[in-house]
Amino acid sequence: MKPEIKLQNDIVKAISSLYEQEIGTENIQLQKTKKEFEGQFTLVVFPFLRMSKKGPEQTAQEIGEWLSDNSPVVKNFNVIKGFLNLTLKGDCWLEVLNDINADADYGMRKEQPDSKLVMIEYSSPNTNKPLHLGHCRTILLGYSLAEVMKANGYKVIKTNIVNDRGIHICKSMLAWKKWGNGETPESSSKKGDHLVGDYYVLFDKKYKEEQAELQSQGLSKDDAAAQSPLMGEVREMLRLWEAGDKETLALWETMNAWVYAGFDDTYGKLGVDFDKIYYESETYIDGKETVLDGLKKGTFYQKEDGSVWADLTGDGLDNKLLLRGDGTTVYMTQDIGTAKQRFDDYKIDKMIYVVGNEQNYHFQVLSIVLDKLGFDFGKDLYHLSYGMIELPEGKMKSREGTVVDADDMIAEMVSTAKETSEELGKLDGCTEDEANNIARIVGLGALKYFILKVDPKKNMTFNPKESIDFNGNTGPFIQYTYARIQSVLRKAQDSGYTLLQSLPTSIELTSREESLVQTVGEYPAIVKQAGDEYSPALIANYIYDLVKEYNQFYHDCSILKEENADLRSFRLILSANVGKVVKSGMGLMGIEVPDRM
Repeated sequence: MKPEIKLQNDIVKAISSLYEQEIGTENIQLQKTKKEFEGQFTLVVFPFLRMSKKGPEQTAQEIGEWLSDNSPVVKNFNVIKGFLNLTLKGDCWLEVLNDINADADYGMRKEQPDSKLVMIEYSSPNTNKPLHLGHCRTILLGYSLAEVMKANGYKVIKTNIVNDRGIHICKSMLAWKKWGNGETPESSSKKGDHLVGDYYVLFDKKYKEEQAELQSQGLSKDDAAAQSPLMGEVREMLRLWEAGDKETLALWETMNAWVYAGFDDTYGKLGVDFDKIYYESETYIDGKETVLDGLKKGTFYQKEDGSVWADLTGDGLDNKLLLRGDGTTVYMTQDIGTAKQRFDDYKIDKMIYVVGNEQNYHFQVLSIVLDKLGFDFGKDLYHLSYGMIELPEGKMKSREGTVVDADDMIAEMVSTAKETSEELGKLDGCTEDEANNIARIVGLGALKYFILKVDPKKNMTFNPKESIDFNGNTGPFIQYTYARIQSVLRKAQDSGYTLLQSLPTSIELTSREESLVQTVGEYPAIVKQAGDEYSPALIANYIYDLVKEYNQFYHDCSILKEENADLRSFRLILSANVGKVVKSGMGLMGIEVPDRM
């Protein structure tokens, strides 16, 4: 039984004995004692004042004295105003560590036959450009959230919607058709997604040149945009695509295939995957039919130009376009079709969209429109709205070619990790292959941790150099501590020390050791909270605090040179289980930890 549960039960007895009042453990507010005070758990006594009919300090003193005299788990106490700080006996923490040590899957809840099914959508790329740093946040956040939800016992389907059609896709296609001269990934030695992205940027460049020329002829900015020959060609290409024109479809399939190969390579580098991929080119048809059916039923209305709209003014919003006058679809149409297909394919209990906060309005509308269409799941869709990611020099823009490609960022992170590790002597004695693998693990760990440690809802600035630091709240700092623990355990094994299966409860612990066991004991609650709040950042920052505390313990307490065999074994088992939790927590973020460093 957890020590806090034992403590709660004893506090219930104290209230009954002192004040002749019967309460449940749900009425006991226990908190972890703040670091500036002595104690491990703090009891808020204010709810008991009506029972004691005394002041907060006197009430806390009375409860503390009763627990000190009668509770088998309370060692001592102190009172700070209306707060009772309690210190538990050392054998409680030894029991806690024994339980943790015996649980190979500590902190994880196993999936059950009746576990709820959660589908998580992340990545959602366009096939007109390579994945970039902005995509990294949604990819890493979505993948980590999926792992966290699994750890909470949910069935999880990781999904992706590929935006493989539309005006933006046609821009790359038209540019390649007009100015590509048959260039391919093979002929240019470029990844396919990078090649297609270059033509997206080229289109924007040519379009701006055309706009400048039209305006120099006396047209206003709006008229120049309306009369743009290039945009006219793009719209015609989209119309031909939706009409099934063979030549247009053949070009689209060829260029998309280039992009998919590039995406798969990047996903592989990031160590992420998907259980099911949907394509807008397939889901938009279902969405279009659903919208037209809604029009027939009077759920939507049609304007004179033939466009179809949803009137959301009664929901505090505006009117939302669902189909253009020429019959072509918009993002909302596609998302309606995708949602319908997903709920047809799976018995989803919770649908989570991991998409940036610039799409807040979009998902608000999607939920309302699906509800108006009569889908039961409409109101229960959840948009995990994450903040934007920027570089120290500012925002990135795809059309202007100022984004940081994910591939380039990954390569830079791995290169910087190797350079920094070599400078600090952390690769001494490694073979070239070992050094390269450690650099990969550290570089990717730095990227992932720096992004995931931030509350998803907050905007963030990614600083590559800062993320590689081996000190502070960074991935490499945590990875290095894990490697240090593994080194201690190897040396213990080489010295012939064996770890006890169960520790004797007679060992005298320092307050630092008790505190470290208490922190390790909090891991399951942190995993649950991260799942409840859809926030891997809670796990990231917990692991950092754990590692910080372990390093203080490592500095203050001798491990291998400790002469008392039982105490030495305790410290080795404590180290091993800190390592177990670090590896588990980092794994929930998709981050590897090296055994040597």
